[in-house]
Amino acid sequence: MELPQLIILGVLLLMAVILAAKVYFLHRSAEEIAKAFHDIRTSDTNTLISVSSRDPYMRRLAADINLELRLLRKERRRCQQGDLELKEAVAGLSHDLRTPLTALIGYLDLLEQEENGETVRRYLSQIRNRTEALKDLTEELFQYSVAASSQELHPEPVDVVGALEESLLSFYGVMQEKGIEPVIHLPEAPVCRSLDISAVNRIFSNIVSNALKYSDGDLFVCMDLDCGISFINTAQNLNAVAVGRMFDKFYTVEANRNSTGLGLSIAKILTERMGGSIEAEYSEGKLRIRIRFPEAGKLLE
Repeated sequence: MELPQLIILGVLLLMAVILAAKVYFLHRSAEEIAKAFHDIRTSDTNTLISVSSRDPYMRRLAADINLELRLLRKERRRCQQGDLELKEAVAGLSHDLRTPLTALIGYLDLLEQEENGETVRRYLSQIRNRTEALKDLTEELFQYSVAASSQELHPEPVDVVGALEESLLSFYGVMQEKGIEPVIHLPEAPVCRSLDISAVNRIFSNIVSNALKYSDGDLFVCMDLDCGISFINTAQNLNAVAVGRMFDKFYTVEANRNSTGLGLSIAKILTERMGGSIEAEYSEGKLRIRIRFPEAGKLLE
């Protein structure tokens, strides 16, 4: 092989090596940017993307991404601040409403003890019903603001079977009034999880209350040893679309316009904050709400 050919071959080999090195460093820079972006996206940090490459295009790409990240963080802080202010406003408003409502109910108690005619008693009954409904709505609004806030939960060993039994027992009077004879199947042995007992009681109360609102006269509750709990009732006035939106904030169906639509939203928030899952489905005229607390679940703040 002649010398010019060797020189050309050497130059081509050198260019191939340089290009290979260039591609390698570009590939490494792309991986650095991808990894840094993933770390920033999955963690609460103010760090920015940096690359070891001196390539101007890769450095410009990192700079453009960092600019967008700064804008995104600014918007996120603004939204978080607005969300916090809204929650505080809702909590304050519901608290302010509870005080005069409590006083109003007290005066109603005094009026009902006085002698009065049938018409007055009928009017007082209507006022009582509306006042109690307003009190329930205000309490639900307050509970939602608490559940949606970053208020710390306190895990402790909880016998979920016992907690569910107590919750069902607290609704026994309501079930009797509605003519509902519940069918209950619970494990004989305790099923323990590390949970916040107040949150667990609120979850069960909201789910059972919701089931009784829409029940056509039955309620079936069963629990397995894996802490999976199902609440099933016939509800011909519901449909799959309505059930699919049951966990949405402020969503109510036409049959229950006196509700805020926050009960199941609260249950969902609290369940997920404790590492559990909750879902609802509707088939063959039956509403099924299933909740589960995994053994390895942890509280989420």
